[in-house]
Amino acid sequence: MATWTLPRLTRPRLGAWLILAVAIFAGVTAILFEVSLGYFQSLELQRSQGRVTLYRSTLISALDRYQHLPYVLARDPYVMDAARGGDRDILNRRLKDFAEQAALDAIYLMDRTGLTVSASNYDEPQTFLGQNYGFRPYFQSAMRGDRGQFFGIGATTLRPGFFIAEPVRDSDGRIRGVIALKLDLTGLETAWNRGGESVFVSNPDGVVVLSSDPAWRYKALEAIPDTRRSAIRNGRQFGNEPLTALHWRPDGPDFAVLNDTRFLHVTAGIPAPQWTLHFLVDEREVLVQAWFSVIAATIVAALILAIGLYIRARRIRAALHASQAARRKLRLANMDLAREIEDRRAAEQRLETARSELARTSKLAALGQLAASVTHELGQPIAAMKNYLAAAEMAPRPEGQGRIIERLTGIVARMEKLTAQLRFFAQPSADRFSETDLIAVWRGAQELIAADARIAGIDIVEQMPPGPIPVHGDRLRLEQVFVNLVRNAILAMADSATKTLTVTIADEGRDTRVVIADTGCGLGDASLEDLQEPFVTTRASGDGMGLGLAISAEIVKEHGGTLAARNRDGGGAEFAVCFPLMAEERAA
Repeated sequence: MATWTLPRLTRPRLGAWLILAVAIFAGVTAILFEVSLGYFQSLELQRSQGRVTLYRSTLISALDRYQHLPYVLARDPYVMDAARGGDRDILNRRLKDFAEQAALDAIYLMDRTGLTVSASNYDEPQTFLGQNYGFRPYFQSAMRGDRGQFFGIGATTLRPGFFIAEPVRDSDGRIRGVIALKLDLTGLETAWNRGGESVFVSNPDGVVVLSSDPAWRYKALEAIPDTRRSAIRNGRQFGNEPLTALHWRPDGPDFAVLNDTRFLHVTAGIPAPQWTLHFLVDEREVLVQAWFSVIAATIVAALILAIGLYIRARRIRAALHASQAARRKLRLANMDLAREIEDRRAAEQRLETARSELARTSKLAALGQLAASVTHELGQPIAAMKNYLAAAEMAPRPEGQGRIIERLTGIVARMEKLTAQLRFFAQPSADRFSETDLIAVWRGAQELIAADARIAGIDIVEQMPPGPIPVHGDRLRLEQVFVNLVRNAILAMADSATKTLTVTIADEGRDTRVVIADTGCGLGDASLEDLQEPFVTTRASGDGMGLGLAISAEIVKEHGGTLAARNRDGGGAEFAVCFPLMAEERAA
């Protein structure tokens, strides 16, 4: 591969090369500086045009905001009446209220001679009342029938302001006086000053009337002729201000020099008062930007000379990117592994759920077989015991045996109830369901538990719809669900001070909801899943086998419904059963 090497230079030739390199660098720098300076000057001029347009719109908005008000006031009946010599005290208060609401410095009415006869500041120390402003140009313009506009320093308050005046005419068109308002523009100047930009406004005489820098105010941009200066003095426009010259001179179409500092200069006209808005940008800001561009170019040249280091850095960066890519692949692999672990955990959870369901189903199947044999084996002995006990009750017996026989009768009755619960597991599920009214099911169950509820002293509150609630199911098995749930509630309220059982059946569109709520001891810490297990009960030993909820849950499941339970906030438990309605009922 061919290589390139610098020629061997002697000391004189090396000095010449250095001088030539410096000269080239200086020339390139000068050209780059001039190009950059022109470019940034153009950009700054465009930005300044936008800024001066914004300042112009703000100023015009402030001046035009109250242009309509003198016209409206000149036609106000109170103003017209006061101009004809009517009640001026009422007008004073009225004008004061207008000035406060509109945030104006003052509103005042002058007669034909310029004497102020009514003013918004009538109750202030520096009131306009009794002052004659006939010398003001705005008053003279209004007396000629024109609108008067004027900027000047107040003759009474010595505060600057913009005056707008309108003639007040009688019904026959005769001018009776002049209504004027004074607008304070110092707030606008304060905003300009806080903005940190250089902006001022000059009137047709070249006098600065508004400025972001207070030192420029009431200075003249150019010499004022003696005749014009005399007219300004007679109108007392600027009070005792000497109107000295500002150190200002234009320097080309886009530049001006102020106090020996060169500025980019952009202007905009304000039509109504014939003012000129000036916006200044210090040229040093543009010079700084141009020098920054030159420095940036120098840095680029230095980077080009350091190309070797850049290549080395690029190789390091490529190696770093490769390392980062490997890390990303490893991170993605770890994420895939984490997702696989999470999926396996979910599968294990589903498997555990299936195992629990299978175990419960197996337990119920075993209970069915056990229940069949137990029911068969215990049925006849229990029946025989009932017959013997019945015969013993009818036969004469010694004193003291009656109580024993009553206890044995209760034990036999309890055994009969327990074996009756076991029959559920011995009977096969019904294959034929029919249309069944849940209201009728409840009425049938109510007949079975009415005696128990009455003996236990329980009030049953029903909340039922007016019409039938048809479901697809077996009425007897549904009655068993009602009976089991209600009996559980009755037993739970055995020791309660308040014994109220609320049964609610509601049509919820696609489903019907049955809620059985009690005021008993509640579920405690047991969950519905625990209570549905066979032989699991929260009652004392001997009060039941814990099969009621297991039987009810299976019956509800056979009917395509769901069973839920919770502890009530005020005490007690609430069981909710949802059954799907008949298809015809849902369509209706």
